[in-house]
Amino acid sequence: MAKELKELTPRSEDYSQWYLDLVIKAEMAENSAVRGCMVIKPYGYAIWEKMQRQLDDMFKETGHVNAYFPMFIPKSYLSREADHVEGFAKECAVVTHYRLKNSPDGNGVVVDPAARLEEELIVRPTSETIIWSTYKNWIQSYRDLPLLINQWANVVRWEMRTRLFLRTAEFLWQEGHTAHATEKEAIEETERMINVYAEFAEKYMALPVIKGKKSASERFAGAVDTYTIEALMQDGKALQSGTSHFLGQNFAKAFDVMFADKDGKRDYVWATSWGVSTRLIGALIMAHSDDNGLVLPPKLAPYQVVIVPIYKNGEQLAQIDEKVAGIISELKSLGISVKYDNSDNKKPGWKFAEYELKGVPVRLAMGGRDLENNTIEVARRDTLTKETVSCDNIGQHVKSLLNDIQANIYKKALDYRTSATREVNSYEEFKVEIEKGGFLLCHWDGTPETEELIKNETKATIRCIPLEGDKTPGKCMVTGKPSAQRVIFARAY
Repeated sequence: MAKELKELTPRSEDYSQWYLDLVIKAEMAENSAVRGCMVIKPYGYAIWEKMQRQLDDMFKETGHVNAYFPMFIPKSYLSREADHVEGFAKECAVVTHYRLKNSPDGNGVVVDPAARLEEELIVRPTSETIIWSTYKNWIQSYRDLPLLINQWANVVRWEMRTRLFLRTAEFLWQEGHTAHATEKEAIEETERMINVYAEFAEKYMALPVIKGKKSASERFAGAVDTYTIEALMQDGKALQSGTSHFLGQNFAKAFDVMFADKDGKRDYVWATSWGVSTRLIGALIMAHSDDNGLVLPPKLAPYQVVIVPIYKNGEQLAQIDEKVAGIISELKSLGISVKYDNSDNKKPGWKFAEYELKGVPVRLAMGGRDLENNTIEVARRDTLTKETVSCDNIGQHVKSLLNDIQANIYKKALDYRTSATREVNSYEEFKVEIEKGGFLLCHWDGTPETEELIKNETKATIRCIPLEGDKTPGKCMVTGKPSAQRVIFARAY
C-alpha cells in the first residue's frame, strides 16, 4: 500500500486527525497564509463544482434566478435589525481604511490615517441587509412579487477555532433571498427550500438527513423560524448541513420595503433566506470515508471511473491504449466521467492506492492477459471488492455498478444513523447516553432555561424539532413539565 495511505490516522484512534489527514492527503484543501482561511485545491473544488451545478439546476427548477451583490456592507445597515447585528457582531471583519503608504522608517507599509472611510464597511457575514436595501428599489407593487433570487458568493465570519471545510473564516456558499406578498407564500418557500436541500443531500450526497425546526435559541439571527437538515457523522456528532429561514417582515420593516396590493393597500413584504456552503464537502468526507481514504458517492465524484493500464513495454501499452479508447468512448456515451491514467512516472500499485485514497468510485485495470481474453478488472471503492468481467457491454455494467454504489453508500450511512438514534426518557440516562454519541430523542419542556442547562452540563444542543415522525406528547426529561413532542439532542460540529 502506498505511503500516503499508511500515514492516515485511523478513525478509531483520533477521528479529528483522521479527517485533517484525509483532507490534506487527498488534495482537497490546505490552510492558507491567512489564519483561519483555506485554499480549496482542484480536486476539492471539482466536488464543489458538481454540488454547485446540481443545486443551481434545482434552484432554477423552483423558479429562482441568480444575481450578485457587493461583499461590503455599510455598518449602519447591519445595525438596523437588532437581533441580526447581535447574532453576527462577534464574527464581523471591518474595513476602516482604503489606502496604504510607505512607513516612515522605510520598512514596509502602514495604513494611511488620512484615508479613513467616512463609514466603516463590514465584510459580509451574510447578505440580508445589503440585499434588502436593494430590494427597496425593486419592489413597488404586487406585480414585482414574488422576487426569487439566489447568489453564489463567499462570506467572512471571523471564527477563532477553524477546521478545513467545516469552519473557516472565509467560505463559499449560496444564499437565497426571496420576497413575497403573503406570510403563507413565504412559509411555503421556506419549506420548499429545506425540502430541496434534503433531496440534494439524500439523492446526490447519499447523506440521510432529518428535517426539522430549530429551537428559538438556535435560530438564525433575525429569523422568525429556522428550518434545518441535520446529518450524523461517523463519530456520532451532528452536522447542520443546510438551513432555510422564514424572516417574517423583520428585514422589510428594517429597510422599509413595502408594496401595494391589488386593492392599492400598502404592506411590508414577507421574506425568506436559505443557504448551504462548502461545509457540505466536510459532511461528505465525514459521513462516508474510511481508513483507506475518501469514499465518494458517484453522483458527486470529480470522475466516476479511473482506468489504469498494466503493461510490460511500450508496444503492449499502445495495444491497451487502443482497446481502452473504445471503452472510454462507451462510458462517455452513457454520461459517465472517466480518467485514463497511462502516465509512466508511477507504477500501477501506486496509482491504485492513490485513487483509493481519492475515493474514485470505480477503478478499471487492464493488463496483457486481459487484452488477450477481452476482459478487464473492475474494483469498487465502497466495498473494496474486485471482479474480472468481459469488455463486452462494459459500459452498462459500470453504469449499473455506479447506481449500486450510490445506493449502498446511502444505505450504510442510514443504517449507522438508525443504530445511533435512541429514545431517552430520563436526564440521568441522557448523561450516560450522550457520551456514546448519536441522536437522542428526548422530551423537552420548550424553555430556553432547560435547553441552556442541558447544553452547559453535557455540551449537547437541540439539533432540531423534527417535522416528521412520532409527535406523541410527554414529559420533559429534566423538569417533568409537559412536552409537545420529542426533539433531537446531539453534540455537534
